[in-house]
Amino acid sequence: MRRSFYWVFAWPFYLALTFLLAVFAALLAFDLLGFAYRRIGIAPGWLLVTLAATIIGSFVNVPVARLHNAVEQPSERSISFLGIRYTIPTPLRPSETTIAVNVGGALIPAVLSIYLTIHDHLELVALIGVVIAAVVVRFLARPIRGVGIAVPIFLPALIAVILASLLTVHYLAALAYIIGVMGVLFGADLANLNKTRTLGAPIVSIGGAGTFDGIFLAGLLAVLLASI
Repeated sequence: MRRSFYWVFAWPFYLALTFLLAVFAALLAFDLLGFAYRRIGIAPGWLLVTLAATIIGSFVNVPVARLHNAVEQPSERSISFLGIRYTIPTPLRPSETTIAVNVGGALIPAVLSIYLTIHDHLELVALIGVVIAAVVVRFLARPIRGVGIAVPIFLPALIAVILASLLTVHYLAALAYIIGVMGVLFGADLANLNKTRTLGAPIVSIGGAGTFDGIFLAGLLAVLLASI
């Protein structure tokens, strides 16, 4: 995907800064991910496998459908929403939108949520929490022309923790993760698929940009807040 870069300093500065940021980001990400997965009950033997699958899967978008656009794709290459700038990918077919599922950002969190629901016998409370969260997230979600559906980053996690706290005590972290992941998946992505044709986006990925997309991030932050 083509992106726009604006170089202000000399390239060695950016190279050194990128290396340092990558090191700190990796340490931070692995620590947060490991802590979150341990809190929801993932066995130590499966922790590394789950983390690796999530990170590697974040680079994989599986196309599931192609739709003809009802509107023209925007000429802008980036759009700002709630202070976050989104880069619009260069379209391969200007008249079409590709619907895809991100493996690390949607598929793995969804499978993990189903596993936790069955393993911890949370079927009823999970259903109640996910339905309520999906309705609220559906109200908060906003279509961004050329990009897809966006949701405020921290609100779904906060909603998940509040609902989990009201519905259970013993499996608070696991239920918060389930509600955070599935609430965003149903409330933001799936509930707004009917708007895809009017977005003019080259690709709409369920699970979005990968590991730190709304679905994954909602579950991760929900677990951290629940643990606190």
